Amino acid sequence: MWKEEDNKLKKTFEFKNFQEAFAFMTRVAFLAEEMQHHPNWSNVYNSVEIALTTHDAGNVVTEKDRKLAKAIDAI
Repeated sequence: MWKEEDNKLKKTFEFKNFQEAFAFMTRVAFLAEEMQHHPNWSNVYNSVEIALTTHDAGNVVTEKDRKLAKAIDAI
């Protein structure tokens, strides 16, 4: 479940191993590029932390973030 805090939508995804986490990040990267809205994220082994905010709107959560979050969940 995405949490909204500090003007960001945040979620941590856990995977079986690093390879699955990296494959997920690759799919998200293609999706983000298609939507022209890119996440702030980090990866440590099997965990991917994502934070979404709209920089053009002054670093607040907008509909662009909610749409990307929904699309990421669909992956």
